[in-house]
Amino acid sequence: MAVTLRLARYGAKKRPFYRVVVADRKARRDGRFIEHVGSYDPTEDPAVVELDWERVDHWLSKGAQPSRTMKTLLKTRPEATEET
Repeated sequence: MAVTLRLARYGAKKRPFYRVVVADRKARRDGRFIEHVGSYDPTEDPAVVELDWERVDHWLSKGAQPSRTMKTLLKTRPEATEET
């Protein structure tokens, strides 16, 4: 089973809101998924991306492939800041 990280669309017409889900590659966009790992709200300024990075890293280590859009969202990862 090929697994992918992708967006599932929720929200009203012209007011999109997305859940970041782990799903079988053959499943429908808004259909069955394995796990919900975050959310993405493009209507806010700036866009809000909330991800459970521990679970995202887990699925990526298991071989899950991010969609094209998810690759872009994964670049928003906050870097750990060291206080000295």
